[in-house]
Amino acid sequence: MPQDFFGRILYLIDKYGASLLRGAGGTLLIAVVSTLIGCVIGFIVGIVQTIPVSKRDNPVKRAVLFVVKLLLNIYVEVFRGTPMMVQAMFIYYGLVSGGVKLSWLMASFLIVSINTGAYMAETVRGGILSIDEGQSEGAKAIGMTHFQTMLQVILPQALRNIMPQIGNNLIINIKDTCVLSVIGVVELFFATKSVAGARYIYFEPFTIAMVMYLVMTVFFSRLLRYVEKKMDGPQNYDLATKDTLAHTSGMFNFIGKDRGTRR
Repeated sequence: MPQDFFGRILYLIDKYGASLLRGAGGTLLIAVVSTLIGCVIGFIVGIVQTIPVSKRDNPVKRAVLFVVKLLLNIYVEVFRGTPMMVQAMFIYYGLVSGGVKLSWLMASFLIVSINTGAYMAETVRGGILSIDEGQSEGAKAIGMTHFQTMLQVILPQALRNIMPQIGNNLIINIKDTCVLSVIGVVELFFATKSVAGARYIYFEPFTIAMVMYLVMTVFFSRLLRYVEKKMDGPQNYDLATKDTLAHTSGMFNFIGKDRGTRR
């Protein structure tokens, strides 16, 4: 093995590059899929948490919503208030002790999705509350239900407001999947640790890993900013400063007068 720093870097890339790339692929797969599933969980929880309840509602409905919202609040507080590494150990080995054996990929999706969903739930709730109440009242005035109002009026606007946080959660998941190595998940950190253990060197392998993490996070950060700009639409709009209906009526009057003159 070369003795200089850059020589070791090139040697490790040549010798273990394929293994590190497979680990990076596992990291991206877990992060992207789990973020998408977590967003779905967060949207469902956020919508349920914002269902309005009044004293005029059916007592059964109020009781059911109270229990459901209480359970959802417990879920959010527990998974926001505990480290994901502890959650991974608790969920994975808890399922194993109960006779449920999951593959490392399915276990990863489950753990990261549930964790992301807890954070997204509060983000979605805040995004919904940021929309003016007049829009909800207007939608309900024309007979739309709460879920119709959410899906067709509120959520399309709230989605743009929470896009930066969705991107932030994706970036965090790309970095935090490394904690899943405690349950044997093969991702970039696990692959890097295996390389370091095989060669008894640590600085060079983790330098490569750090660069790979940086490339992934910068790429998705730029991609999501591009998506945000696309959602904003064009910066300049052509304002309709003329009354087109009046202009059209004027043209017809002019044509009628012209025909009358020709007669």
